[in-house]
Amino acid sequence: MASEEEKPVMVVGIDHSEHSFYALEWTIDYFFSAFPPNIHPGPFRLVLVHAKPSATSVVGLAGPGAAEVLPYVDSDLKKIAAGVVEKAKQICSSKQVTGIAVEVVEGDARNVLCEAVEKHHATILVVGSHGYGAIKRTLLGSVSDYCTHHAHCTVMVVKKPKTKH
Repeated sequence: MASEEEKPVMVVGIDHSEHSFYALEWTIDYFFSAFPPNIHPGPFRLVLVHAKPSATSVVGLAGPGAAEVLPYVDSDLKKIAAGVVEKAKQICSSKQVTGIAVEVVEGDARNVLCEAVEKHHATILVVGSHGYGAIKRTLLGSVSDYCTHHAHCTVMVVKKPKTKH
């Protein structure tokens, strides 16, 4: 049995969206649930990565008074990041997945995730798909699209099934 350090690394990108949490749950269900936690915690070392935007990227540098707002925005972003991390840990705990690493890194999600792949020598990167249409994806930029082209590992994009009306 491989030690935790010898296992291949799986990086999962997490954010505040339901798509992200669905991707995390799907990943655990398909890659970790077959392994009883007391015998073997799974085939990968799991690293969850949340990209926290900087306050300046959210507020922008436009207009007077922007500097006064930055500490409040940064505080809110830290609270959001803490909530994302807490929910991700709860998901892992509820599915009896232990030994996870969690990182919150300031920056654009596209760059943060690709850098995490390099840092951890990841074998696979998992990201959720927000299901944006072509126009919204062009305007906002697709994290999953960027990662599939720039991450130096296999990238799995997990799509949440459409709900039936």
